[in-house]
Amino acid sequence: MSEQSPEGDGFDDEGAQALPAYAERVLDVAELIPPGRVLTYGDVAEWLEEGGPRQVGRVMALYGGAVPWWRVVRADGVLLPGHEQSALGHYREEGTPLKQASRAAEGHLPRIDMRRARWDGGDRAEGHT
Repeated sequence: MSEQSPEGDGFDDEGAQALPAYAERVLDVAELIPPGRVLTYGDVAEWLEEGGPRQVGRVMALYGGAVPWWRVVRADGVLLPGHEQSALGHYREEGTPLKQASRAAEGHLPRIDMRRARWDGGDRAEGHT
């Protein structure tokens, strides 16, 4: 075998390493979020001063299962589609502030009370720049 990555597949050695390194940084931030608090996808990107909400969301979708994924959320506080019940269990266990859904809301699921639940990043881990 001459090449592991055929030409034209969109991957090269540098690109293949860049995503995992970024993913590692995103997951490190997710692990810093205290129980009962949340950061938005955009907050994580801002913390890292790299990427944006979509890149963070992609990392969480692909690699987030090993970290407290429920603490990285949409800016509107809507629970992650397809994972609502699992996330809701975590939020209730951790005491994450929630807003009750109106009867008109689809599924009657609460939202995260972003004003009260959003973490400001205080007491950041040592060594973060």
